[in-house]
Amino acid sequence: MEHHQQQEQEHNIVSDEVLVNGIRTILTLSSDGILYWVDQNGKLSSLCVEKQVLGLTTVGLLITVKTLVSKGGGVFCLGRGSLCRTRFLFEALSADSLRNLSDKIQGYIDSLGRPKKLYVFVNPYGGKKSASKIFSNDVKPLLEDANIEFTMQETKYQLHAKEVSRSLDLTKYDGIVCVSGDGILVEVVNGLLEREDWAAALKTPLGAIPAGTGNGMIKSLLDSVGEPCTPANAILAAIRGHKRSLDVATIWQGETVFFSVLMLAWGLISDIDIESEKYRWMGSARIEFYALQRILRLRKYNGSIWFVPAPGFEDVGEASGSCVDCMQPIKPRQHGYQGPNFDLQNANWRKLNGPFVSVWLHNVPWGAENTLAAPDAKFEDGYLDLIVTRECPKLALISLMSKLNDGGHVKSPYVVYIKVKAVILEPGTRTDKSMKEGIIDSDGEVLARGKGTYKSDLKSLMVYDKLQVVVDQGLATLFTPI
Repeated sequence: MEHHQQQEQEHNIVSDEVLVNGIRTILTLSSDGILYWVDQNGKLSSLCVEKQVLGLTTVGLLITVKTLVSKGGGVFCLGRGSLCRTRFLFEALSADSLRNLSDKIQGYIDSLGRPKKLYVFVNPYGGKKSASKIFSNDVKPLLEDANIEFTMQETKYQLHAKEVSRSLDLTKYDGIVCVSGDGILVEVVNGLLEREDWAAALKTPLGAIPAGTGNGMIKSLLDSVGEPCTPANAILAAIRGHKRSLDVATIWQGETVFFSVLMLAWGLISDIDIESEKYRWMGSARIEFYALQRILRLRKYNGSIWFVPAPGFEDVGEASGSCVDCMQPIKPRQHGYQGPNFDLQNANWRKLNGPFVSVWLHNVPWGAENTLAAPDAKFEDGYLDLIVTRECPKLALISLMSKLNDGGHVKSPYVVYIKVKAVILEPGTRTDKSMKEGIIDSDGEVLARGKGTYKSDLKSLMVYDKLQVVVDQGLATLFTPI
């Protein structure tokens, strides 16, 4: 028995007597990171430091362990979602005991490689304008509980986050967190890729907290491990400090370059996305309302798509040779990332001809919290998922659109769903009105507005003409739940 106890103690990092609600018990941190003790009811209680403990503080002889735990199990808490902040209090019996316990527990937390300082962007204008409140109520308290220092910057105008990211001293921070929709994250990636030290800068992990209209990136990350898309789950992923790579697509036209991490859309999806802005007063219902309008008065677009298929998809479309004439190389840039190193001229190009109802390119599974656009998409497989609809009866299209929330649309016989390495999109005019063109958007930004489109007088990044997309594997870094 004594030998067994001795072995057990050798497997513990620290074990010492404490008071819990005035009752003596032993507080133990095991070598596999479990903190356990017997509570006042004689029940064994435990916390997994890696998954549940945010941090600890000491005042006098009192050790406060700050946690984020699942609701239930006798835990009462206020707050939304399935996680809540809870504190566990342990009173050490002496100053030496206090020091020993707190040093060993803190030492274990430090060994997990968590960030110590974060740069936090908050977009007060995005979505329902709730980002500042989410930061105050959900993000800031958890960062403070985890003893993580942070610098908070509210974005003041479009591309503000891109400007800051381009010149930020990244040696001072262990990561960047964006409290917004997907837009600020996209700006940050574009800013980092324009830096002279872009390769090192892209190793800075990026976190997203859902606080906008589209929260596709964080929804994709949390859903991949079966967690709900809440600010608490999202900030916990950043606090815990796990990282994963993310593919980045380079979209270019002449000398103009845009870096995409989410999606590119042309046709029905893009029209709904951008034109429904005129019904912004309706809130999120505007998308469904305008989608039905757009389907009932369906547009089709002339055009062509050239693509380099991933292995297994070489039979889709028709062969189109080397595509030497259709691919323009990226113009060398003064500084920053120069684009993917991929032999475009000698790749196995295939072609799909229009007319098209919808063309969608996706880098991650979810386009928004309720849109599972590309169920087979992976964060770092080096491919984009191409979802194309050409001919489709209106009733079938309504049914297809209703399945976007669970990814069922990709099983439709009217949908081509493949993985690709590179794409050339040559958009054309509407089939019913040859004087009218379409809209191309990427990651929530309008890349090009054709003739006769919504707000076509506004200047956009590119012209409504041929553009090229190539994906680079694992270029950026994300904070990930596991």
